[in-house]
Amino acid sequence: MRLFVRLIAVGLLAAVLAGCLLSDRDPPAGEPSFYRSLATHGAELDLAAAQSMISGYRRNNGLGPVTIDPLLVRLAQDQAKVMAERDKLDHSAGRPFQERIRTSGFDAKVAVENVSAGYHTLAEAFSGWRDSPPHRANMLVNGATRMGIAAVYAPGSKFKVFWALILAAPDEKRT
Repeated sequence: MRLFVRLIAVGLLAAVLAGCLLSDRDPPAGEPSFYRSLATHGAELDLAAAQSMISGYRRNNGLGPVTIDPLLVRLAQDQAKVMAERDKLDHSAGRPFQERIRTSGFDAKVAVENVSAGYHTLAEAFSGWRDSPPHRANMLVNGATRMGIAAVYAPGSKFKVFWALILAAPDEKRT
């Protein structure tokens, strides 16, 4: 009987270790896309999952949801790309955020940006932002109605993935 118990224990240990070794790979089919590693060529961020995750977080904190805005996605993509090309995590890796938003054609009443690097999945990036007081404040900025998000793979960087998230609201009163 003891031998049987030991065999079960060894089998369970082997299964746990195998799970640890496989944990850095893409999730099995059917797993949520926010667990998909973006640290590979051709991996694409699921914008709908990002919008749902951030909107849900905002709703849970008494705020309105945000919708994907193509212009803000492009701005986030450009920022993540510049950071990846320069291997530098910085809001001003290209141009300062306020200058980028002002010259983009998006007439913003409110606009904030989160950047990060080193998170391989949307879930990790979201958790990192949520757990950082300044990034959390940006995700919960009052009045935001639109968002753009991007992740850029940088194989030569120690970070592997650079992120940019923009939350904003257009100024409907300006003409």
